[in-house]
Amino acid sequence: MIVIRDQIHAVDPELPVFSVKSMNEVLEASLASRRFSAELVALFAALALLLASIGIYGLLAYMVGQRSHEIGIRMALGARRDHILKLILRQGIFLAGAGVSAGLVVAVATAPLIATLLYGVHPIDPVVFLSVALILLMVSFLASFVPAYRATKVDPIVALQEG
Repeated sequence: MIVIRDQIHAVDPELPVFSVKSMNEVLEASLASRRFSAELVALFAALALLLASIGIYGLLAYMVGQRSHEIGIRMALGARRDHILKLILRQGIFLAGAGVSAGLVVAVATAPLIATLLYGVHPIDPVVFLSVALILLMVSFLASFVPAYRATKVDPIVALQEG
């Protein structure tokens, strides 16, 4: 920055020179508010993903608890543990798939409303929509796996006595 001042003073020593910044500094300052907004949105998105996974886990854990008698009967009648695992996982993925599908419909319908806030990005970006849906389904699978695994550990005798 001193070099710039010296060059300007070499041309005109009476010219006042202040607030000399590089273009990177100017660009950084102009993008600071947008960067903060993007980081805040990313934080809220991560929080929403965490809450969604906790919700799916809680719902499936409750369903497994309510169906422990049924699971005990199934196991007493010869159902294998992998069948029980698939049964509970299928329910979790079905619920998550229904939620993701409904969310995609609402997102596509409301995406044009935020078009003015986007720069250089189309409001309906298939890659983004698909990747978010896949991430949500993967998180749903992981959140469903713990209750499903616990369901396979149900002792049929204990479950039948509780019912």
